[in-house]
Amino acid sequence: MSKEYIENIGDNHIPTSVDTPLRADAFDKTDEEKIKNIQHYFGKIMEELGLDLSDDSLSGTPYRFAKMYVKELFYGLDPKNKPKLSTFDNKYGYKKMLVEQNITIDSACEHHFLPITGHAHIAYLPKDKVVGLSKINRLVDYYSHRPQVQERLSLQILKDLQETLGTEDVIVMICAKHLCVSSRGIKDKSSFTTTIEYGGCFVEEAKRNEFIDIVNSQVL
Repeated sequence: MSKEYIENIGDNHIPTSVDTPLRADAFDKTDEEKIKNIQHYFGKIMEELGLDLSDDSLSGTPYRFAKMYVKELFYGLDPKNKPKLSTFDNKYGYKKMLVEQNITIDSACEHHFLPITGHAHIAYLPKDKVVGLSKINRLVDYYSHRPQVQERLSLQILKDLQETLGTEDVIVMICAKHLCVSSRGIKDKSSFTTTIEYGGCFVEEAKRNEFIDIVNSQVL
């Protein structure tokens, strides 16, 4: 694989699969073992950069970095951390659009491991089941906390909610800024990326526009 090809994939944010690429042995090691190994190798990276790890301020950085990666930034890689999406019977018989908007996106680009930050806006039309509102936020947080491509993130959230709710009538919009665009490469500070994935009734333009109008109105 040439360096030019590697750069092209990263600069163009090319995804390879709807599923996050994971090795078969991804969870054979404990979190503690992963932290220990990452701590060692990140310390080597810091040394290669010429940093003095005997300095009080830097001495604990390899451990802090490793713990942050395993326990915080990328906790969404491990299926055991997936939130339980409890559903309830739609006893009200509510059939209109339900929108949860401005859900925080705090992710990382898998091509450069730089932050992706923004918001997700999600809607569905209930059938027999509904889900607690906070559960949607937790699901977004879970899939966000892994190395991501924004298109994949949108699809993973969509497909999970469709399966959980037993309906195709789900739409997911994500608007986010990518630091791999703003802090390297073109270094465009003001641009952001919008992705939208949907199924069921949202294939109809009128229904999509209804959702987009609600999101744009920002009613609180």
